[in-house]
Amino acid sequence: MAFLVDPTRPSGPVLAPPGVYAPQADTFLLARALYRERPAPGMDVLDLGTGTGTLAICAARKGARVTAVDIAWRAVLTTRLNALRARQRLTVHRGDLLGPVRGRTFDLVISNPPYVPTPPSELSSTRGLERAWNAGPDGRAVLDRICSEVPHVLRPGGVLLIAQSGLSGTEETLRRLADSGLKATVGDRSRIPFGPVLRSRLPWLRESGRLAECEEREELVIIRGERD
Repeated sequence: MAFLVDPTRPSGPVLAPPGVYAPQADTFLLARALYRERPAPGMDVLDLGTGTGTLAICAARKGARVTAVDIAWRAVLTTRLNALRARQRLTVHRGDLLGPVRGRTFDLVISNPPYVPTPPSELSSTRGLERAWNAGPDGRAVLDRICSEVPHVLRPGGVLLIAQSGLSGTEETLRRLADSGLKATVGDRSRIPFGPVLRSRLPWLRESGRLAECEEREELVIIRGERD
């Protein structure tokens, strides 16, 4: 059982047991973008793919009504436990993206979905923690669903925040969100060293043309989509 620091409150440890995606650089970048949206009492916030519940707890601390969803039971239970430890009220569901919240609308939707391009040879063996990052050969298996489905649950003036890698097509996400009726922009960018998963896939990424030979860092982006 690991104890990790909440990126927006260093005094608050977050439980990250084996099999649950631990807060990392993308989590921290998304947390900063989340706080710029000023979640507040009266707002309904949805966290898709909540993992440890770190981002959901960040929003709840500001008084928002927060619903968190994850497809993994272990993540759901971890989020409930972390919310209890943080003394924050969350509604946590197990399910596939918007499945558990059909018929509801939200002021703010946040998501740190799987977005790592995955060699076809590894897709059939994806299970457990690997589901938190494996996202098809182009890294868009979940991103494309978010772009097409989430705009329909945003209230007028509602905002979607997505974390992703530049390797999974920043411009494609912007285009798809625009096609879904959102005003989409890149809110934040950060370049970080390749993590262990990407390092293990560097030969495939370079041979397939997804990554230049000279590229030695990954670009993380936060994309913001706003409904009129």
